[in-house]
Amino acid sequence: MQNSISKSLVVVNNTLEAEGFALAKEYKSITKGDKARFTKATKADGFDTRLGKLMQKLKAEGGERISSDRLKDCGINGIDKRRRSEALWFVENETACRDFIQASKKGFTSLTALQAAMKPKAASKPKAETPVEPKANEKSNVGLDSEADKAETKSASDIAMQALLDCEMNGISKASFLAALKEQLEMLDAANTKAAA
Repeated sequence: MQNSISKSLVVVNNTLEAEGFALAKEYKSITKGDKARFTKATKADGFDTRLGKLMQKLKAEGGERISSDRLKDCGINGIDKRRRSEALWFVENETACRDFIQASKKGFTSLTALQAAMKPKAASKPKAETPVEPKANEKSNVGLDSEADKAETKSASDIAMQALLDCEMNGISKASFLAALKEQLEMLDAANTKAAA
């Protein structure tokens, strides 16, 4: 006579749930802080990439936030929410992340470190200076150090590149910019001709 052991099985209805349960099982076996693990996890079929794509699909199902019940249905509620969030961020910025990893000389061991390295450094705001009243016997320094003396001289190529970047950021086509530049040059030439006459 055989003893039959019945196990309660979770019925997996669609691919999102199947992928979620596979990721949850894999998550339990991951070792932390291993550089080789990070490289493997961020490959196209790696853990973090798969988790991020699953999170992206779940997010697309409805709204900004994925419900706890839905996370349980997919079996990924046991995966740390920071890890899920970082995986989603990685997939949403995958091209930029991969380019940054390639360009970087530093090796990364986690998405947290990659995220921190990619964050733009916030420019420190200059502190407001309180005006100091000069004493009667002190000479004024105003005008001695002009901004033009301190400013770095730029080449024509630098100025042209800055103008093109400004156009791109403001949605102005190169053709429109060139037409406006030609118009301004013609106006300047006309004003110089009148001044010379």
